[in-house]
Amino acid sequence: MGALTSVAPKASKPTWPIPPEGGWTADDLDRLPDLPPHTELIDGSLVFVRPQTLFHSRAVDYFTWQLESVAPENLEVVRQFTIDIDRQNRPEPDVVVVQGDVVEDPGQTRFPAESVVLAIEVVSEESVSRDRETKPLKYAQAKIPHYWRVENENGRAAVHTFELEPTTGAYTGTGIHRERMKLDVPFAVDLDLTLIRARRHKDQ
Repeated sequence: MGALTSVAPKASKPTWPIPPEGGWTADDLDRLPDLPPHTELIDGSLVFVRPQTLFHSRAVDYFTWQLESVAPENLEVVRQFTIDIDRQNRPEPDVVVVQGDVVEDPGQTRFPAESVVLAIEVVSEESVSRDRETKPLKYAQAKIPHYWRVENENGRAAVHTFELEPTTGAYTGTGIHRERMKLDVPFAVDLDLTLIRARRHKDQ
């Protein structure tokens, strides 16, 4: 009788949802089971986000906290929350400033794009083309008046600011800010960008 040989079980492969004809819709993000956190919908396709860097996390925290402290009372600042642009586009800005009357209840999962005053994206290695090209185009088409893109320049933040040009419907660059960021729109801010890197040592 031959020796018994053990066969190692095959590693189970992750199963991803198969898109329907025409692609996924904005409503599907709330219905699909077991989606990874921060899944976005771009042009009917699901976009999965890799684990974020420490710089990314600190930058998102910084802008959330700082803008909450200076935003007018009629506006709300929310981190990493999806917005409805159209049936096939439901992106998730890293930080979003919206009209306060659309913040309805703790169970809501999205904001309408027309309520967005400012969208902020912190660029990651895997999101460069989306944050520099795809998302600004979508946000401009949705008539979001202000867009900020935060770049990591050797551990220091550089914030590229854009404003919607009404005659063209496209964004125009209004500045690149390093170390200090002082603006009057969409509301007055005066930010020390060096704290994004050194925030954990601010009391020393």
